[in-house]
Parts: sequence; structure tokens; C-alpha cells
Amino acid sequence: MVLGKTTTIKIILGLQKMTSGTVKINGFDIKKDFTKAIEKVGSIVESPDTYTYLSGYQNLKQVANQYKHIKKDRINEVVKLVGLEKRIKDKVSKYSLGMKQRLGIAIALLNNPNLLILDEPTNGLDPEGIHEFRELLVKLAREENMAILISSHNLAELENFCTRICIIQNGEIIEENALDMIKNSNIKRSYIFEVENTDSIIDILKNNYKDIEIINKEKFKITIDRTDVSNILKLLENNSIKVYEIKKEDISLEKAFLEKTRGNIID
Repeated sequence: MVLGKTTTIKIILGLQKMTSGTVKINGFDIKKDFTKAIEKVGSIVESPDTYTYLSGYQNLKQVANQYKHIKKDRINEVVKLVGLEKRIKDKVSKYSLGMKQRLGIAIALLNNPNLLILDEPTNGLDPEGIHEFRELLVKLAREENMAILISSHNLAELENFCTRICIIQNGEIIEENALDMIKNSNIKRSYIFEVENTDSIIDILKNNYKDIEIINKEKFKITIDRTDVSNILKLLENNSIKVYEIKKEDISLEKAFLEKTRGNIID
């Protein structure tokens, strides 16, 4: 899949006119061959659209009837995939929000898509529901060899299972990369040094480095370029300070996002 510069999830679904760029899905341009492009795409936008007075199974049959080739076996397959075997004959009105999300996924999977698009899929779910939903998506990606595109503002949750991140600001993609690359692309990072004693650390380093935080008697944190680590080690060694451990502080996706978008300032 190739996203144009101003492409958003709504454009992919054909709900908003593209202003520029191109979108290709499975090699088909959505402007030139829209039907072919979305043939193998499943989606849930905001919340699953179901008939609550019908059972989960009846909802699946309603959607299956809109296709020519979906058989009963495929309905049973998707029910098993999303783990709704025990409740599929119950009315959807009796489903929890998490179960409704699972049913929505099952509906989106009926046509054997290789791309699944989800918009804020964990909204309203409790912690248990989020955990179950996350496991389901990982299972689909691994066992069904399916690409899953998620549009979400819940960065902490995305960090738990996404492998690639695309940051969009003011309608433009400002960075698209692997999760680790997004988080570690900043030059300056915080390092935690465990030393013999921190009493004289400020005096030793203050002439060359400013961002120093004393954590306790044996640890201090400093924000530096990676290339400065060896310089600090030399300074500490020259001042007879023993160093026991150096640990690079992990940066969250949220912090990386805010740094790259300058706090999401709208120009």
C-alpha cells in the first residue's frame, strides 16, 4: 500500500475527496480502479454498524448475502477467529462493547481481506477489553497474514502492538517508519549513570553539560548526544568516580510524537 502525502484513512475509504497524491492498495490506484482497490479491504470506522435486535450470526448472514461467494463455512471461520462461538446466537443488544467490536471484526473479515482498516478501535473499552482486542489483532496479523492499519490517538496502546507508525500533522505525513526508529531517531537521549557517589557530579560536569539530574546518592540522569557518553566516562574516570552501569532511558511513543510535532501545534 502506498499513501499519498495528504492521504488519510477517510480518503482510503472513499469518504473524502483527495486533494493530492496517490493511493494504491494491492497495486490498484483508487482513482483509476476503485472497485479492485478495495476488493480485499475490510474496515470498521468509529464503531461497528450492526442490527442490535438480531443475533451476531444473523448479522453476519446479512452481510454475507451481499456477496456472491461467501459460504456458511466462512461465517463459521470468522466466528472462531474472533472468539465468539459461545455467544454468536445471542442478540447483539446483549453484547458488551468488546463483543460488539469482535463482531465488527468478524464482519470485516468475511470477504477474506488482506488489509484491515480500523478507526479508534479501542474507544470505550475497559482494560480487559483492550487487552483481548489487542491479542485478537496480533493473532490476525500473524495467522491470517493480514496488514492492519489503525487510526488512533491512543499512543500508549498503539505502542503495545504496532510495528510501524505514520505521524500525520496538518493533513501531511511528517514521518513514517518502524516503531523503534520513530522512538529512537532523536539525537539527544537521557542516560542514567550508576556511580560510586553523586556528591560531586554537578561540579565535574557542569562546565560541559547542563541537563543533569541527581536521582539519588548513586544515580544521576543526563540528556546528551550518544557520542558524549565516552566523554563523560573520561571525565568521571579522571575524577576518580567509579561507574557501575549506564542505561539509556527508553522514550515513549507519546514523547516521540510530541517532539516531532512540536506539541501538535497547528500551523
